[in-house]
Amino acid sequence: MADSNILIVIPARMAATRLPGKPLADIAGKPMIVHVLRRAQAAALGEVVVATDSEAIAACVEKAGGRAVMTRADHVSGSDRIFEALASADPAGVRNTRRPTRSTSMTPSSVSSALICCDTAD
Repeated sequence: MADSNILIVIPARMAATRLPGKPLADIAGKPMIVHVLRRAQAAALGEVVVATDSEAIAACVEKAGGRAVMTRADHVSGSDRIFEALASADPAGVRNTRRPTRSTSMTPSSVSSALICCDTAD
């Protein structure tokens, strides 16, 4: 059951240095970002959004029924992109899931176990 206090933010950009265009790479007939989105949704932890600087990624996510948040293109890291996307939210805490390059291999249950909880300080 999803928690209405949890927001999962997936950073995605087209300008990846190792594999440019990776979020839209076709994997078994669907863009990689859709696979990642579906796994995060299947974990049923809370609302899932994709933070991106790419209109193409945003359109792909929205076409798949997901929600995209547009961010600036000059972020140095995915964490910076997530922070910008969170600016419009009021989270009680932040969970940053780090899973390099093999995001499509995550199962819904591994999404939960991969979370690192970093409560915000008051």
